[in-house]
Amino acid sequence: MADQKLNIAMFGHKHVLSREGGIEIVVKELSTRMAAKGHKVVCYDRSTHHVSGGEIDDRSEYKGVKIIPVWSMSSDNVIFTGFQQGQILEELYSNAYIYCLPSDLEGMPLSLLEAMSYGNCCVVSDIPECTEVVEDKAVVFKKSNIRDLKEKLEKLLENSEYIYKYKREAADFICNKYSWDDVVDRTEVLYK
Repeated sequence: MADQKLNIAMFGHKHVLSREGGIEIVVKELSTRMAAKGHKVVCYDRSTHHVSGGEIDDRSEYKGVKIIPVWSMSSDNVIFTGFQQGQILEELYSNAYIYCLPSDLEGMPLSLLEAMSYGNCCVVSDIPECTEVVEDKAVVFKKSNIRDLKEKLEKLLENSEYIYKYKREAADFICNKYSWDDVVDRTEVLYK
């Protein structure tokens, strides 16, 4: 059993060569060390975009680790858009039927603020970073609970009136809760 080689797949990180954050470092170090021991390792990367704005090395193999960008795996039912900004991102938010953020860990999720500001029905995990943002203006499921997420999505899809209720309330709620005018007022109070 000790000599048996493993087939390992890693999903969800930005890029195996990225040094942007904790998960990327863990993926790089773990995957390259496992490959060096003879295990077959494939990393399915979410993006070739670096937060600094530069492009990340787009090689298909690194130190024995096969790298497959998930955006190249799009199908008729699933489209991996890769990193988007500007008008394309606006179109994606504007045309979304449901926005889902199934994170186990977040900071302040700016994409959630953006999605709500475009009037999206949002489905989020029950981590405080999400629930404190959405309050009662989104559908919340138990983090890491695939069954609960599935049930919440099915309920929405079977009852479009719920989706439109959340869509109607999202933009005004989030724009009032996180308005720049309010930030300016609070900053003035803080420093006076």
